[in-house]
Amino acid sequence: MPNDPDLTRNQRLLRGVAIAGVLSGAAGLFAWSAGWLGAYPLTSAQLIERMEANAGVHPGYRRAHPRGICFSGYLEMNGSLAPLSRASLLEPGRVQVLGRLSVGAGNPHAADTSVPVRSMALLVRQPDGQQWRMAMNNPPVLAVRTPEDFYEQLGAMRPDPATGKSDPARVKAFFDAHPESDEFRAWAASYRPSDSFASTAYNSINAFLLVDAKGQRQAVRWSMVPQLAATPLGAAGVADDALQQDLLLRLQSGPLRWTWRFVLAGADDDVDDPTHSWPAERRQVEAGTLVVEQARAQLEGDCYGFNFDPLVLPQGVEPSGDAILRARSSAYAQSYRRRTLEGQPSSQHQGAQP
Repeated sequence: MPNDPDLTRNQRLLRGVAIAGVLSGAAGLFAWSAGWLGAYPLTSAQLIERMEANAGVHPGYRRAHPRGICFSGYLEMNGSLAPLSRASLLEPGRVQVLGRLSVGAGNPHAADTSVPVRSMALLVRQPDGQQWRMAMNNPPVLAVRTPEDFYEQLGAMRPDPATGKSDPARVKAFFDAHPESDEFRAWAASYRPSDSFASTAYNSINAFLLVDAKGQRQAVRWSMVPQLAATPLGAAGVADDALQQDLLLRLQSGPLRWTWRFVLAGADDDVDDPTHSWPAERRQVEAGTLVVEQARAQLEGDCYGFNFDPLVLPQGVEPSGDAILRARSSAYAQSYRRRTLEGQPSSQHQGAQP
């Protein structure tokens, strides 16, 4: 994507449409439930079918963010958040992690840089056997608050069969009807992707609750903040697997690091609304460092067989009341069932190899 500070209004609109379209695919996975959702009969099957109608069916792949790369490493924790949670992961020490970096294109054969949305997923096993799974994205907020609105957003982003692109007028009408999307749209219009997974920040977006030994709860959001300075993505001449190759090349020179930064909600913050950031003056705590040591193509890596369901949480961490967050688990199960029944695809055209 060009790094042009003089984008026209229409170009900014199209940039926002493109990012929103990718996120509607990713967010579609946020919007599942095991049965009916909300006030009218919306099911996980209907949502996944709308996703497939938008992006196509690619057997054996995740229904959102199917193109990615596995990594492994560890979290080096400093214990600064241990007083706020019973989770042993937050105590000082080192814990091994399995992870996945991915891009938001719905087609697993699309270029790494075909869309600006990127994600990081983590699976952490505590010494006591409990797991903490995370799914983070580079946007700081979502465009809408409810699974039903995600479903409608998917419909608004439906590509025209003749052009393969969404109708900007239909997308604009959807967003105009959802003023809660203003913060997301402002971010999408101004965001410039970097040229590396390793210089991208990844956000929990949804809030979670840390629970201490006395049962007291503190709402938090978190980000993985890169320790590598960002360089803007170039406009042309980028290979299809550029981000994966870049990651592998950088790892040849040594590990890559992100700071795990938490933001603590204030008493007046709405912890159940993913469309708004909390005020910048809220307390921030650096809880540790994610160190990525190795990466491997996803179909040959350990990450392929896992669902990074963000509601798999250890004792001492709980979900907030965010409707979207609470609807995610069965979506991951639905997607996992479909792709495992289809069988693992071949490794052809899977991007970077180890």
